Order: sequence, then C-alpha cells, then structure tokens
Amino acid sequence: MIQVNGTPVAIAAGKTLQQYLDTTDYVPTRIAVERNGEIVPKRLYGETVLQDNDVIEVVSFVGGG
Repeated sequence: MIQVNGTPVAIAAGKTLQQYLDTTDYVPTRIAVERNGEIVPKRLYGETVLQDNDVIEVVSFVGGG
C-alpha cells in the first residue's frame, strides 16, 4: 500500500511510478511527482519502482492569467 496525495492506494509488487501514472488521469507533461519528500525526474518515472509505504505527492500545473 502506498499513499498518493494523502489517499491510500493498493499497488502490485514491482509496479513503477510510470505504470501507476498510466492508470490515472494525470497529464504527464503537466505534473511533478515527489516520492518520500524528493522530486522524481520525469526521465526516471519508468525506473522508479514503488515500494510499500511510499508517500507520493502529485502536483498538477495549472495555467491561467
């Protein structure tokens, strides 16, 4: 079980951050992801294996003016 933006989420063992994001409505070019207090570079999403008790924060960028 991981926590995403404060909500518990069950994930399969060995799932990467990219695999998780692919199951969501997040637009990859408009988000930043923090894992356990550290920003994950976009180029590492496919290599970042999620672990039990990870705390993930996904921040969406919103345009406006």
